[in-house]
Formats: sequence, structure tokens, C-alpha cells
Amino acid sequence: MATEAFEDIVENFEFLDDWEDRYRFVIDLGKAMDPLEDALKVPATKVDGCTSQVWIAAQVDGSGPEAVFRFRGDSDAMIVRGLVAVLTALFNGLTVAEVLKVDAGGELARLQLNDHLSAQRSNGLRAMVERIRKIAGEAAAG
Repeated sequence: MATEAFEDIVENFEFLDDWEDRYRFVIDLGKAMDPLEDALKVPATKVDGCTSQVWIAAQVDGSGPEAVFRFRGDSDAMIVRGLVAVLTALFNGLTVAEVLKVDAGGELARLQLNDHLSAQRSNGLRAMVERIRKIAGEAAAG
């Protein structure tokens, strides 16, 4: 289960043979995102477990499992900001119940990111996914 926006990223990755180009593409996705306002860069939105500074500010519209999940994020590292953009494409617009069903590891494996990210970046990516799932889980529970 992936959004159309995420499928577009997968498709673009298939056209880019070279990992340098893919890396640049991820960075460009991050550059295209609107920056997170400083007022949202607070301890409550900071993601623990990332080497870089990362913030995820979620918005849940509605209540219960059918509530619609959206988030915005930011990072002080360009590649991580790009990874936030990839996760935005993967999760934004799904219901909180759908967010919890997404096999993030499986979907991200389609991009072969773990093969090309440092261990620290992979751990940070996992921490971001865990944070998203935690927020969605709390919203689904009511």
C-alpha cells in the first residue's frame, strides 16, 4: 500500500541507474519541501535516534482509525531532509489505520536505500518511521 506520490519516486528511481543521481534526486526532493517553521522545531517534534537534527510535526484530521494523517518535517542535513520528503510521500494523506498497515521497510526497500545509507542514517530513518507510527497509533486509539 503506497501513495501515488511514493510510486512516482519509485518510478523516478528506476530511471536513475547511478546511485549518485539517486542521492541527488533525494536531496532535490528535500530542497523542494517547504521548510518547517522555527516555532515547530521544538523538543516535542524532535526525533530521537537521528544523528542529524530532525523534526516531524504531525497533523491528524478527524478521530479514530479513519482520521487522515499528514505531517511536515525538516532536518539540518540535506540528505535527511530528502528522506523526510520520501516519508512524506509514503504516508501523507493515508488514514491513521492505513499508516499502521504500511510496511515501511518493504516499501523503502524498493528504493534500495538501506544498501546505500550509512548505518547511522538507516537508524535515523527507522527512528522517523517509528515516530510516524507512534503518532498514528495514538490517533487511531482515540
